[in-house]
Amino acid sequence: MIVLVLKYLLPKGFRGISLFPFIIFSERKSKENLILLNHEKIHIRQQLELLVIPFYIWYGIEFLVRYFQYKNWNLAYRNISFEREAYANEKDLNYLKQRSFWKFYKFL
Repeated sequence: MIVLVLKYLLPKGFRGISLFPFIIFSERKSKENLILLNHEKIHIRQQLELLVIPFYIWYGIEFLVRYFQYKNWNLAYRNISFEREAYANEKDLNYLKQRSFWKFYKFL
């Protein structure tokens, strides 16, 4: 995992993004935000479990399904199983130590 700060690479409104093996933040102070960092680390684990490329395919398809379901970009994003898992567990800094394989599946 490599943490970078690249202000202009992220879409507007995003503070961080995980693109294996990188975690990219829009602001330097985000590197010290343990909850945000943990959220992105959860995504790195999800990407590894799905062998990276299938993760992005699944993520994109699930986003489209959720978008048609909710007719709202933000609701669609928040209800992707990968995001639901990450948001539900981002405050538990020990989560990745005890997380079971494919745990995101529980959030479908």
